[in-house]
Amino acid sequence: MLSLFKRYRQLLIVSVLLLYPLVAFLVTGRRGREPNFLDRALIAMTSPLQSGLNWIIDGVVGTVNHYVDLRGVRLENDALRLENMQLRAAVQALGEARSENERLRQLLAYAEAAPGPEIPARVVGVNPVARLLSVRISSGEQQGVFQGMSVVTPDGIVGQVIRTTGGYADVALVTDPQSRVGVRVQRSRARGTAAGAGNGPLRLENMLRTEDVENGELIITSGTDGVYPPGLVVGRVANLAKKEHGMFQGADILPAVDTTKLEEVLVVGSPYRQAAPVVEGTR
Repeated sequence: MLSLFKRYRQLLIVSVLLLYPLVAFLVTGRRGREPNFLDRALIAMTSPLQSGLNWIIDGVVGTVNHYVDLRGVRLENDALRLENMQLRAAVQALGEARSENERLRQLLAYAEAAPGPEIPARVVGVNPVARLLSVRISSGEQQGVFQGMSVVTPDGIVGQVIRTTGGYADVALVTDPQSRVGVRVQRSRARGTAAGAGNGPLRLENMLRTEDVENGELIITSGTDGVYPPGLVVGRVANLAKKEHGMFQGADILPAVDTTKLEEVLVVGSPYRQAAPVVEGTR
């Protein structure tokens, strides 16, 4: 028996040490016990560490939750910002479409009231060369546009076709320094010439000093230049200079059409010009 104890001594000691806490818990667990000095010392030593660990864990959890909340708010703000941009773009597109429809409605009403044929076109290019103020439009020979035809809007004259291709045409504007338009005062029927002076007002030339004209008078085409049909609006008189001597009086003409903001135009034929003959085989 003694030899058996010696052989398994270490195993028995370990078993006792392991079984003692279990037995002690079973005996005293239900009624509890007062902590001894060793228990109190361990609690006092571990309480600050436990409090620190709890503070760290709470802080980490709070930070993670705050980050998750902020990320959700940021994603929601990004979605709302994108939706706002899309709505603004849609409103802008609707406003642009409404403006275009109104311009086209006016253009159509003018075309229906005009006596001759009109060819609608859009402005698709602007000549960057300052020596020739011109624009390019989206109608050309294929649409019946030929050199010498006049270009207008419901507000007034724009210019004259100077070059055509298959589907496009170049238009010299009335503001071009080389432009000359036969005009008359609508009220008094006095005749003169509207000369281009670059971007800005036209110049009223060849108006006799004795003619009856006042500031603010409406100037229309006279139809005597062989380009523009009579009665189209050119602009209004401004800065009239009645000279005491000489044959002519001078003034500015404020154009009825702002040629820097053209978008849609009508090409009309002059009553004094015939369309270019159609070459056989080009139809």
